[in-house]
Amino acid sequence: MITLSVPSQDVADAVGDLGDDVRLIVWNPADAEPPAGADDVRLACLAHRSGGRKVYGRLALLPRLEVIQIASAGFEHALPFVPQGVALANARGVHDTRTAEMALTLTLASQRGLPQFLDAQRRGRWEPWETAPSLADKRVLIVGYGSIGAAIGARMRACEARVEGVARSARTAPDGTVVHAIADIHGLLPGVDIVVLVTPHDDSTDKLVDAGFLAAMRDDALLVNVGRGPVVDTDALLAELSAGRLRAALDVTDPEPLPDDHPLFAAPGCIVVPHIAGFAQLTDRRYVDLVRRQVQSLREGSAPVNRVA
Repeated sequence: MITLSVPSQDVADAVGDLGDDVRLIVWNPADAEPPAGADDVRLACLAHRSGGRKVYGRLALLPRLEVIQIASAGFEHALPFVPQGVALANARGVHDTRTAEMALTLTLASQRGLPQFLDAQRRGRWEPWETAPSLADKRVLIVGYGSIGAAIGARMRACEARVEGVARSARTAPDGTVVHAIADIHGLLPGVDIVVLVTPHDDSTDKLVDAGFLAAMRDDALLVNVGRGPVVDTDALLAELSAGRLRAALDVTDPEPLPDDHPLFAAPGCIVVPHIAGFAQLTDRRYVDLVRRQVQSLREGSAPVNRVA
């Protein structure tokens, strides 16, 4: 018998019948100690934005636990707390489309001047800007060309942009995209119009976008961040925005949440949205499919899907 836990009844209803050999219990370790019957849990599915010592401490009480399924593609926040001998699986693939949609939305909104037009509408003014730049024919560099990066690239190409990628090492991606090594990025920046960040945050990417990185970008270039806030040096970005040399569209920031009245909110040429790009409901088909595949991997005795630790 395979026992799994999901964090809410809505998720349980969406997952539905998994077979006679599967027992499903509703338990959110962010809210309560393990309920009766949790000793048999082999797969524990966590809610969005739940984690830390308390949650993982409760998971460590489960003697048969084999896999923890988190709800996000990013997993660096969970690594310090995973109980010894338990696999950690992320939600890679679940959020690709939503994140890519927001990356494209932020890019088009900035390129075509949508914030200015909405501001004029609120003021009841007709203020044309016929020459706002198109996305078509612009050179886009996607930093972090994995599955989400490829989804972003596909949507940028649909708008007839020219897309290249950056990753740890140079390669040609399965979709044919030229992917450059991260070590070469400073030499690429002067030739691109839009830089999209979709990297995780770790020691190698902390403050990757610093004053030198931003200085290498061409005048009026656009920085889009749908990855992690600390990848960007906020003070360095504010200096470029305040000077009017660069533009930015940010789904993530450092600090986060962004405090009320933070200078980024009022920075010229900057769009800020509150980290909502890839937030998929756990009742969505893509997440439910992942849970079902994870159960099947336990049934077959194979490696967990999307194992990251």
